[in-house]
Amino acid sequence: MNSTSTAPTTPAPAPAQTRAHPALTDINGLRLSGIFPQGREPSVRTLREWTRTRRIPHHRVGHFVYYDLAEVSAHIRTRLLVPARG
Repeated sequence: MNSTSTAPTTPAPAPAQTRAHPALTDINGLRLSGIFPQGREPSVRTLREWTRTRRIPHHRVGHFVYYDLAEVSAHIRTRLLVPARG
């Protein structure tokens, strides 16, 4: 017997749609996301220092730290001032 279902099926939601913030990433994802110039990405140590001194926006979930790429990009373009060397 060939049984066909006439009930409509709904596709499962994509993983990005189920999360509250689909653009949240960790510190390595922040470095490699492309918001910094190619070859001029800040080091992990620099990003941790900026996070500790609250120079870039971040979200803490427990003891984990995540970054919203849109927030960090907008913040860097408008407010983050890094003094020139020399």
